[in-house]
This record gives sequence, C-alpha cells and structure tokens, in this order.
Amino acid sequence: MRNLLSTSVAVLAAMLAQPALAQSAPTGTLPPAEEVDAGVLGGDFIIGIVGVALVPSYEGSDDYTVTPFPAIAGRIGGVGIAPRAGGLALDLIADANSASNVHFQFGPAVRARFGRTGDTKDDVVELLPDLDTAIEVGANAGITVDGVLHPYDMVSVSADVRWDVAGAHDGMVVTPGVSYVTPLSRGTIATLNVSGEYVDDSFAEYYYSVTPGMAAASGLPVFDAEGGFKSVTAALLLGFDLSGDVTDGGLSLVAAGGYTRLMGDAADTPFTSIRGSADQWFLGGGLAYTF
Repeated sequence: MRNLLSTSVAVLAAMLAQPALAQSAPTGTLPPAEEVDAGVLGGDFIIGIVGVALVPSYEGSDDYTVTPFPAIAGRIGGVGIAPRAGGLALDLIADANSASNVHFQFGPAVRARFGRTGDTKDDVVELLPDLDTAIEVGANAGITVDGVLHPYDMVSVSADVRWDVAGAHDGMVVTPGVSYVTPLSRGTIATLNVSGEYVDDSFAEYYYSVTPGMAAASGLPVFDAEGGFKSVTAALLLGFDLSGDVTDGGLSLVAAGGYTRLMGDAADTPFTSIRGSADQWFLGGGLAYTF
C-alpha cells in the first residue's frame, strides 16, 4: 500500500505537466485560454516531487505506517513523462502544444510493485515469507480533453496494461482511470481521480492465496484466490504554487488524500478479511519543484 499515495501524487504531477494547467488564470476575469502565457510549462520542463505519506502497511492491512514517496513528471523534446508508483510512463505522441483541445497519449509504462515484507506491523502476517518485488512493464494509452466545463479545466481517461517480468507474480495488471483537473486560482490546482485495478489469476494467487503450508505456519485458513477487479480508488489532490503562479516554476506544496475499496478476492483473502480491512485510506503531502 505504499503505492497508493505515490500513485495519487503521480496523477497530480502528470496533470501539472499538461498545457491546460499552464493556461490557468486568476479568478475574476478570465482571458481566452490561448492568450495566457504558458511560461516554464510551455517548453521542456521537469517536475520533481518528494514527500511523506500515511498508508496501510500492506494492501489489505488495517495498520498504518509513514513512508517517503517520490514522483517525477515533465516533457523533454516532445516526449511526456508521467509518474507511476515506483516507475513512470512515457507519452510518445507529441501533441501537447497543438491547437486542438483533444490530446492523445501512448507509450511504454514500467513500475515496481513491492510485496509484503517483515514490516507489516501484523504479528501473524509477519510469520509468512516475504514477497518479491515485481517489475511490471507494458504500455499506457489515453485521451485528454481541455476546456470541458470552462476554458481552463480538463478531463483525462487512460489505462495501463502491464506484465511482471521479474518472476514475482508473473501476471498481468490493468489500471483504468479518469481524472478531472481544474485551477482554483493561478497558483492552486485541484485534481479528482477515480481509478480501478484489474488483475489476472497469477497476480491474485501470488498476493492473496494462503497455501496449506502458509496456513500451518500462521493459523490462517487456506484460501485459493482468483483474478478479477481488485480495487477502486478515489483521490483528491491539491497543488499550491508558493509564488502564486504555477507557470513560473519553482516550489509548490502538494497534498493528497483518498480512499480505496478492495474488492473480490483482494477483500476476501484472510490477509484482509481476518487480519486487516477492505477499507484503505491514505493521506500525504510534500514539496514539488518545477524547472
């Protein structure tokens, strides 16, 4: 669950990288979007984020832990960089500065998924072997529409499809999501993100099954997990530029909070239903620097 806040802040960082946010203007009289100077976000730029998060100690846990998180976003040579929890995705379609209000994204995506370790804060779960880190590689595709409710907002719909290549869960993960982003002022940006996660049988078996040997070691009941939709997440994210102008770069504050509901065998596994909770909350914040 250290991935939850990183994923949410990743959405905010990715949206900060979009040209529509560079067009945000002060409240009051709003000039046409095309007349607003994009500033540092109009060309090549990088956004780096560091912070801390309060998250469940493992997916399904009802114990919480504080953990650091990083994220990076930007655009270099027309290639967009969007963060992922423990990784990133590249947008190889160079249409970010086009006159159209519709923009497409497509490119490779990679992330690390960290398994349960001895730091779960649960005496029973800690009796079981640690899980290996998965390296998931695949692709991301999506579409962003600018100016949906007013000239300065946007809606994005996208999905990652990734496969583990490190021999951990050896499965497939699909993560669809939709985000709405709007400036509240020239220096404040709000993002509402709703996403889901679908996993195959191999993924579910690795993370949620309890084998007879595991049951004997822990006292948990035997459980055979199958794939399916495993979670739905809603997150609210805010970015506050310390100079009051998001287009001039420099330091910003970021804050995020949200809720994940585990579903299917991710909720029914003894790791969740007996030792934890299907209701997962997260809260965090940090600093972002744009240059």
